[in-house]
Amino acid sequence: MTLPVHAASSPDVLSAVNALWEPSAIPDPYGRYEAVRGLSRDGLLFLPEWNAWFATGYAANSAVLRSPAALSGQWLAGVPQGAVSDGMQLLRHMMLWHNGLPHARLRGLVQKAFTPRVVEEQRDLVRSLLADLLRDAQKRDSAGETEEVEIVAALAHPLPARVIMKMLGLQGGDEEKFLRWSGSVAELLGGADQSPALLARIDADAREMRSFFRDLADELRLHPQPGLLSALAAAQDGGQQLSGDELLSNAVLLLTAGHETTSNLIPGGLLELSRQPGAWAALVHDPRHPGVADELLRVVAPVQFDGRQLGADLQVGDQTLKAGQGVQLILAAANRDPQVFADPACLDWDRPGSSRHLAFAAGPHYCLGASLARLEITEVFAALAGRFPNLKVTQPHPPYKPNPVLRGPQELHVRLG
Repeated sequence: MTLPVHAASSPDVLSAVNALWEPSAIPDPYGRYEAVRGLSRDGLLFLPEWNAWFATGYAANSAVLRSPAALSGQWLAGVPQGAVSDGMQLLRHMMLWHNGLPHARLRGLVQKAFTPRVVEEQRDLVRSLLADLLRDAQKRDSAGETEEVEIVAALAHPLPARVIMKMLGLQGGDEEKFLRWSGSVAELLGGADQSPALLARIDADAREMRSFFRDLADELRLHPQPGLLSALAAAQDGGQQLSGDELLSNAVLLLTAGHETTSNLIPGGLLELSRQPGAWAALVHDPRHPGVADELLRVVAPVQFDGRQLGADLQVGDQTLKAGQGVQLILAAANRDPQVFADPACLDWDRPGSSRHLAFAAGPHYCLGASLARLEITEVFAALAGRFPNLKVTQPHPPYKPNPVLRGPQELHVRLG
């Protein structure tokens, strides 16, 4: 394939793009996204050095996500089988990295088990878990004042983990192990610093996962149990079932995706609300406002980036994206595109069209668990605002996980009040 010749990028352009990946960007990346947006045309910036486009505009991100020409997982398909690590092998069978008919088959089988009814049935579970976790978190000192609570450990990690584990039919006694596995997959997916020590740990966790799930598909088909894993094992499409590797990989995908998005959004949302006291006051006034989940997802954007490889030319506005080029989708920038969302950094529960955000992507790879995430976010923030109207974040500049893609505070101290 002959690619078009482009002039080299200017130092200013290269500097702005490279700045996106600096560890110092993670706590507050939005100014850097705006710097790239300012260098873009129609929300798109091409770097010949990368043979890739950087998409900051909402329209550009949406068009690429929805196009059948935009392929996911091509980087993985190009890795020779003999060079695939244990961690990468785990990724190979995830529907996330498949396209066209193979993707439709995998997604269709998983979707048969992940129905709206199954999701809605989790509401009572979420409320029960919330009540227990918040009761345990609300400790008072000898003077009757509430003590500081580290909300990631107390709520943001255990709640979504326990919900998705219960849905999958996994035993609660393995929670610590599943959380560790979820963290390893998130680091593999999210572009955290890929040191040899980290990659070795991820591979060790992948082997442990494979051992745990070995022969599980056949066992569950012979002896069905309550939960999504049995439903996944039994799901058929034209006589086809998920293979053992497919069941393993997509169960791990559900476990990770079902945990990481909500786990990152809870502390990220509380931190954002602490900076926008008017939005917190409005939430306290109406804890179950229907716009809360989507507006938090839009502004906080727990998934900051996505990527595609073009299998065919794609026209976006007046620009032609060529087959063979990559597209770095900056979803968090799209969700704050001022041409679509007025005063985009502001949380506005009454904002029209906030549900158009791209926090769950769009098109064929739209997040299968979006409805579960919305349910959890709605219930969490309704419970916090309703039960603790004087909640105060006492750590305005918390440390963040070293993950620029699946972005979230590593810890966040709050006083529940």
